[in-house]
Amino acid sequence: MELIDAKRVHELLDFEGLIAALRKAHMGGMPKQSDRIIYSEANPDGHPNNLIILPAWEPDEGILAKLVTVFPNNVARHGLPNVNAIYVFINGETGMFETIIDGEAMIFRKTSSDSALGSTILSREDAETFLMIGAGGLAPYLVRAHLTARPGIKTVMIWNRTHENAVKLTRLLADYGIAAAAVEDLDAAVASADIISSATMATTPHLKGELLKPGAHVDLVGSYTPEMRESDDDVLRRATIFVDHRQTTERSGEFLGPFERGVITPDDVKADLFELCQGRAQGRQSADEITMMKNGGGSYIDYFVAKYLVDRHNEREFSTTCSS
Repeated sequence: MELIDAKRVHELLDFEGLIAALRKAHMGGMPKQSDRIIYSEANPDGHPNNLIILPAWEPDEGILAKLVTVFPNNVARHGLPNVNAIYVFINGETGMFETIIDGEAMIFRKTSSDSALGSTILSREDAETFLMIGAGGLAPYLVRAHLTARPGIKTVMIWNRTHENAVKLTRLLADYGIAAAAVEDLDAAVASADIISSATMATTPHLKGELLKPGAHVDLVGSYTPEMRESDDDVLRRATIFVDHRQTTERSGEFLGPFERGVITPDDVKADLFELCQGRAQGRQSADEITMMKNGGGSYIDYFVAKYLVDRHNEREFSTTCSS
């Protein structure tokens, strides 16, 4: 059994290549079997500890098992990462455990590239101003992936509830040649942004739909449980709504509450990435249209990325062996 460590994951999953691979994967179908299981333990501050298990199985090809723990107080209490994960890729013909993959690196690359794929279809090609809401571990990857999708972006703003963390992120991005500014006025930043990506643990919306400029694209990455919410009802009322997969609407607080209150219905969700990539639905229809995509993830996309990674790793290993 092989180990693909974080360095190797980042090396093989470059944004341009992975975005293209995800587009190709979405032109096909879902793995035959996939699921999502979440176990939670309450915390006094209202942010529960979570164990997330995501299996996916494509018969005769591969089986993926992903294990993720989300302990929101790890950094503050123990100086440890809030999110920890591991992937196991299994041979679909023999059932043999073939590869263990660094989970954090996979999550960062997979999630950000999924959002960027949505942006290539839904955001304006002439987008110039990008706002990142949240400065956690995923944020620098979302910035870099979105800039890969829309290389014409000239202005990058970072907002975080703790401003000093936004400042730290701008310094990290500078190492990649990205000039970003940490901003304190979120409303003003939202009003000026062509593309907004939000990746937070918020349970109370911070993104106000009334402030969105015509033509804006909103990428929502947080709110992976029914209790979490990043955008208010006005975002749903003003935007044309898309999702990475329609099952996302069944578990995210971005939809469950608004569905119950009649703000929107499931019919208001225009399409998912499978429908968009396969040409069964159209994305942006005009320069002034506001679009929103909820990135909910799922074992199917973990499978897509893991299979692509393992294939690339094996090709590189074969090439290196042959040339030595």
